[in-house]
Amino acid sequence: MINLEKAVKAFERKGYTVKVFDTKEDAAEYLDMAIDGKIVGFGDSQTLLDMELFRKLREHNVVFDPYHTSGNKEFVEVAKKTLTTDVFLTSVNAFAETGELVNIDGTGNRVAGSLFGHKKVYFVMGVNKGEETLEKAMWRAQNIAAPQNAKRKGLNTPCAVKGDKCYDCNGPDCICNAIMVHRRKMRNTDDMEIVIIKEDLGM
Repeated sequence: MINLEKAVKAFERKGYTVKVFDTKEDAAEYLDMAIDGKIVGFGDSQTLLDMELFRKLREHNVVFDPYHTSGNKEFVEVAKKTLTTDVFLTSVNAFAETGELVNIDGTGNRVAGSLFGHKKVYFVMGVNKGEETLEKAMWRAQNIAAPQNAKRKGLNTPCAVKGDKCYDCNGPDCICNAIMVHRRKMRNTDDMEIVIIKEDLGM
């Protein structure tokens, strides 16, 4: 079990705004109130799906979410639109007590969206994503989150079939094409906010 207080302090030292909630419902209510009248982009995230944020936010915002598309062509078109929105929301595959965020990406839209081009970025994550060190967070992202996500998407990779670890495959369905570590808040983004939920969410 991670030391959540230590993680929060580490993130704040690195320039992030941090909010902690007991439940996904509390976090969803907060985000629904905080984001109003904006153009919003989503990174592909099971956590955001579990929170039903697409449904909530699109009632009073313009929301682009690649998950809610059919076929690769539409996915790419919508994913490109998310890169220039006012607000971008995504999750992470893992985070460390020492204040790092780790994401693995196959297409690149989640990683790209978290880096540049928005006034505000939210990282929304369950406490299950936390690890004591960056090394352990990297291991979790590659050997727990990636296989589960590949299986969820029905991809043809060894990790999706066996669901136990990364096999360092080189197939066309590989979702481990890029690994991004956020060491601290990016410059030229007005605010990057970390929302931690004291529940197990996402992969």
